[in-house]
Amino acid sequence: MFNGFPPLFDSNSRVLILGSFPSVRSRQVDFYYGNKQNRFWRTLQSVFGGEIDTVEHKKQLCLTNGIALWDIVASCNVVGSADSNIKDVTFVDLQTVLKNTHVCKILCNGTLAYKFTRACYDGDLPVIQLPSTSPANTRFDLQVWTEALKLQ
Repeated sequence: MFNGFPPLFDSNSRVLILGSFPSVRSRQVDFYYGNKQNRFWRTLQSVFGGEIDTVEHKKQLCLTNGIALWDIVASCNVVGSADSNIKDVTFVDLQTVLKNTHVCKILCNGTLAYKFTRACYDGDLPVIQLPSTSPANTRFDLQVWTEALKLQ
């Protein structure tokens, strides 16, 4: 059984981005989206600017721009990094973040994150499925992410 990471947020967070569960590489570096081939950090950088060279830079990029970051799976059994290998899941308590922020929408990084979020969240915030930033996803769309990250 593997455990996920704690959420990254502060009281100024306005958008919650949920992944499914950390990849093997992310678990090795002990932070979200640790695979350098994953498009997540380059996507945020293209929208907001800023540095992404270190974990501290990545945290600052999120917090400066009102982004809260978490994975919907709190713990699971998983072999490798593929979402299809995630079994025996327990979900996080989204209220941990939502009651302490000004989050106005939830963005799900990929199909499984969206499916799991819909299974455990029945609140009023919009929940939006975005194309996965995984290097395995050939249908990634930067424009869709750019539009979704706008705080309107």
